Amino acid sequence: MGLLSNKVERAEIKAGDHIYTWRAVYAYAHHGIYVGGNKVVHFTRKKDTSKAVDSSGPSIISSSSSSRVPEVCPTFPDCGFHQPNSEVILSCLDCFLGNGSLYSFEYGVPASVFLAKVRGGTCTTAASDSPDTVINRAMYLLQNGFGNYDVFDHNCEDFALYCKTGLLSVEELGIGASGQASSLFGVPLAALLSTPFKLLAAGPVGMATVTAGMYCANRYITDIGVRKDVVKVSVEDLASIIGFWRSEGTITDQSSNATMNVASIQEEAR
Repeated sequence: MGLLSNKVERAEIKAGDHIYTWRAVYAYAHHGIYVGGNKVVHFTRKKDTSKAVDSSGPSIISSSSSSRVPEVCPTFPDCGFHQPNSEVILSCLDCFLGNGSLYSFEYGVPASVFLAKVRGGTCTTAASDSPDTVINRAMYLLQNGFGNYDVFDHNCEDFALYCKTGLLSVEELGIGASGQASSLFGVPLAALLSTPFKLLAAGPVGMATVTAGMYCANRYITDIGVRKDVVKVSVEDLASIIGFWRSEGTITDQSSNATMNVASIQEEAR
């Protein structure tokens, strides 16, 4: 367990693990679920899932900066498999990692460990479900999709967190469960909130201390393990509302026009 992240060897990971790899010199990480057999199910941008076969059937995605899956994988013929119009894809571990190293996302960590992490998107206080349940969710979403990718509130980390925990945010907070997204917003927000406290007189050390404290607090309160706006949603129910078309406090499925009232979901969770 490292201060920044948890680097592991390939022999250490097991089916059902949430893994990730850093991109662009640690600027961001790409997350996925390892399902065994050197295969990873992950969620990526629609623009990265251009079809290479007829639209009537599953397609193979082309190379991209996010997924790093080549048009033809030399190792696995089904590498890059995804359903038409879906952004959930199956890749081999080599293509998922690209030239990056392998890291394991940690679950059920104590609050002290969570707060000690400098970077978000590496661990959560939430507990993971069983490996079989995690794999079932990932494979189900590979066949049925996970809605539209959004870098801030519906990204690859949100996908992996849902597969591991079954927890889904039901409020429009403008940010999903992703620790990366909360970190991205956390630093400027902490700096902004710290300025009214007349810390300029305390000098740069006092300013930095309060800013760091607010940054850690922001990360913690947005962690899926402590948030109050999340509920347990079965993957079958998730498929019926997939797309997360949120409007006026509702979640609507375009294909069936089924609507779930957010307030009622929250009430059931209490």
